[in-house]
Amino acid sequence: MNSNHHVVVLGAGYSGMTTTARLARRMRRTDARMAGTGVTFVRGQATAIDPEARTVGIDGGTTVLRYDTLVYALGSSTDTGKVPGADAHCFTLNSPEIATLLAARLRDLEAAGGTVTFCGGGLTGIEAATEIAETFPRLDVTLLSRDQPGAMMGAKARAHLHRALDRLGVTVKAGVRVTKVRPDRVELEDGQEVPSDVCLWTAGVSVSPLARDAGIATDERGLILVDAALRSVSHPGIHAIGDAAAIRPAWGQVHGTCQSGIPAGQYTADTIARLLRGRRVKPFRYGYFHEPVSLGRRDAVIQFTHADDTPRKAYLKGRAAILYKEQLVSSTPLKTYRLHRYMYLTGTLSKGGRATREPAG
Repeated sequence: MNSNHHVVVLGAGYSGMTTTARLARRMRRTDARMAGTGVTFVRGQATAIDPEARTVGIDGGTTVLRYDTLVYALGSSTDTGKVPGADAHCFTLNSPEIATLLAARLRDLEAAGGTVTFCGGGLTGIEAATEIAETFPRLDVTLLSRDQPGAMMGAKARAHLHRALDRLGVTVKAGVRVTKVRPDRVELEDGQEVPSDVCLWTAGVSVSPLARDAGIATDERGLILVDAALRSVSHPGIHAIGDAAAIRPAWGQVHGTCQSGIPAGQYTADTIARLLRGRRVKPFRYGYFHEPVSLGRRDAVIQFTHADDTPRKAYLKGRAAILYKEQLVSSTPLKTYRLHRYMYLTGTLSKGGRATREPAG
């Protein structure tokens, strides 16, 4: 193995951190001359990639990083650009700083009483709406969604989720489409106007145009197209994982969550190490196992799933679900990152069995 081989990991989320921690362990084992972890942290925003020169420009080119292997793990962010007014009048959960501002605004609003509107009834919208409804009981909380919240779950788990929304006083308007966000209200396609003192946007995500601008092959959403080893189909020296990669097992397409991001990071670290040793690389195999959803601090529901993320019959609710989710949170991600430095953990709950090996129908 070439000890001078330089790996650059873009992104420090679930996938990027797992790759970095695990690869540092792999490389130390191979080359005992490396001091410490062998990892250098560079703070900044990647603004350009030159796949031919194998460089990454940081902060407009003030810093240039050269790489032999690039791991693209930049993730995604909430997309507020498709509906007029969403970018100007909605909070998101894209950063701790924005979340802190939102919390302060909610505290001020509760003192006077007011309305909080959530645009998007996916898992993020559900968890945020129930958390805020429980924490700020004097606020009127409304959840707007194109589909029924919990539509991806089985009937029993979904029924428990809706009972929790009712218990917490969350008003659900399903089957609606937001067409405009104003400072004091949200306008719907059918002409309704929903009063809104604070609006939180949780509907859909977008990825950075960085890969597409660099000439790396992407799909229509800007996700990097990858092969079975999670390497760019146009530039094999680039490994793409997490939300910004179009990972398509036999059963369908992986959607970005920590549940899939950590195993993909683990796999990528192992793949890079194997390639540098001249060893054969096995295809990435992954299948979903569960959908854990917090419903405030004192309730939760866990829907166990097939590999393709469709629901099984089994589910947990209430206290059992809370204990299950707390165990997951206590074991990942920080503890997992640390342990990857010292041992080879299996970060995959399920490889999906036969479903990940059979051709897609």
